[in-house]
Amino acid sequence: METKPKFWLFGLLTSYLLLSVGCTSVPEGLTVISGFHLERYLGTWYEIARLDHKFERGLSNVTATYSLRDDGGLHVVNRGYNEDAGKWDEAVGKAYFVASPDKGRLKVSFFGPFYGGYNIIDIDQVGYQYSMVAGPNRSYLWILARTSELEPGLFDRLLGKARELGFSTDDLIFVEHTRQSP
Repeated sequence: METKPKFWLFGLLTSYLLLSVGCTSVPEGLTVISGFHLERYLGTWYEIARLDHKFERGLSNVTATYSLRDDGGLHVVNRGYNEDAGKWDEAVGKAYFVASPDKGRLKVSFFGPFYGGYNIIDIDQVGYQYSMVAGPNRSYLWILARTSELEPGLFDRLLGKARELGFSTDDLIFVEHTRQSP
């Protein structure tokens, strides 16, 4: 599988930008979830909706897969299909807890020692079937699920919460899932 240059360029540029603006911070006024269980978060998540960024622009069928690293961190594989290029693209990174492991606050890196915030601001506490993640500011938002679709009522609730928290929900991209990842 070929690694997409956009993912690496994103890693370099975003890491530098995030480093200079408080890369692993939680956006003002947001709270990360408590009672987080890492082992329940492991596995594959489908990206249901996201705010647009260069590193994911034009990608559909986006997934994020998390597994344990030997050093106690997480191995992160983000994968998406680039329709224009007719191929799958992938970025591999690592993540670590910023604070206590029972808080949904991690730092993630796709490029060297530079980390960005990965802040879980909502999650299905019972079944870990959906998650809403913010970056270090309100220009980063992802709605994730264990399946490629969310029930409309649940999605509307998450969308409403994101709007109340100050995210630009009118700018969300709704991710198509029409292909199986290799």
